[in-house]
Amino acid sequence: MGPYDGEPPTIAALEHFIEESGYRTEMSGMRRHHEIYLGNPRKVTPKKLKTIIRHPIVRKSCSEQ
Repeated sequence: MGPYDGEPPTIAALEHFIEESGYRTEMSGMRRHHEIYLGNPRKVTPKKLKTIIRHPIVRKSCSEQ
Protein backbone atom coordinates (compact mmCIF):
# COMPACT_ATOMS: atom_id res chain seq x y z
CA MET A 1 0.00 0.00 0.00
CA GLY A 2 1.37 3.40 -0.90
CA PRO A 3 2.77 5.37 -3.82
CA TYR A 4 4.22 3.57 -6.81
CA ASP A 5 7.68 5.02 -6.17
CA GLY A 6 7.70 3.15 -2.85
CA GLU A 7 7.88 -0.17 -4.69
CA PRO A 8 11.64 -0.89 -4.36
CA PRO A 9 11.57 -1.40 -0.56
CA THR A 10 8.46 -3.56 -0.95
CA ILE A 11 10.21 -5.71 -3.56
CA ALA A 12 13.22 -6.05 -1.24
CA ALA A 13 10.94 -7.17 1.61
CA LEU A 14 9.17 -9.63 -0.71
CA GLU A 15 12.50 -11.08 -1.87
CA HIS A 16 13.66 -11.42 1.75
CA PHE A 17 10.43 -13.25 2.67
CA ILE A 18 10.74 -15.56 -0.34
CA GLU A 19 14.37 -16.37 0.53
CA GLU A 20 13.64 -16.93 4.24
CA SER A 21 10.77 -19.26 3.33
CA GLY A 22 13.05 -21.62 1.38
CA TYR A 23 12.21 -20.39 -2.11
CA ARG A 24 13.82 -18.24 -4.76
CA THR A 25 12.37 -15.98 -7.42
CA GLU A 26 12.53 -17.44 -10.92
CA MET A 27 11.71 -15.06 -13.75
CA SER A 28 12.22 -16.51 -17.20
CA GLY A 29 10.14 -16.90 -20.32
CA MET A 30 6.51 -16.48 -19.31
CA ARG A 31 7.37 -16.36 -15.59
CA ARG A 32 7.57 -12.67 -14.80
CA HIS A 33 6.90 -10.05 -12.15
CA HIS A 34 3.22 -9.01 -12.10
CA GLU A 35 1.54 -6.00 -10.59
CA ILE A 36 -2.20 -5.81 -9.99
CA TYR A 37 -3.35 -2.26 -9.34
CA LEU A 38 -6.31 -2.03 -6.97
CA GLY A 39 -6.37 1.75 -6.59
CA ASN A 40 -7.08 4.41 -9.16
CA PRO A 41 -4.33 7.09 -9.05
CA ARG A 42 -6.83 9.66 -10.37
CA LYS A 43 -9.22 9.10 -7.47
CA VAL A 44 -7.14 8.39 -4.35
CA THR A 45 -4.09 9.90 -2.72
CA PRO A 46 -0.77 8.13 -3.41
CA LYS A 47 -0.54 6.84 0.17
CA LYS A 48 -3.85 4.99 -0.30
CA LEU A 49 -2.95 3.26 -3.57
CA LYS A 50 -3.01 -0.53 -3.34
CA THR A 51 -0.97 -2.86 -5.53
CA ILE A 52 -0.53 -6.62 -5.39
CA ILE A 53 3.02 -7.58 -6.40
CA ARG A 54 3.54 -11.17 -7.51
CA HIS A 55 6.79 -12.99 -8.20
CA PRO A 56 7.03 -16.52 -9.57
CA ILE A 57 8.93 -18.74 -7.14
CA VAL A 58 10.43 -22.21 -6.97
CA ARG A 59 11.59 -24.18 -3.96
CA LYS A 60 15.35 -23.98 -3.44
CA SER A 61 17.30 -27.15 -4.03
CA CYS A 62 19.41 -28.57 -1.17
CA SER A 63 22.56 -27.18 -2.78
CA GLU A 64 21.13 -23.63 -2.74
CA GLN A 65 20.23 -23.59 0.95
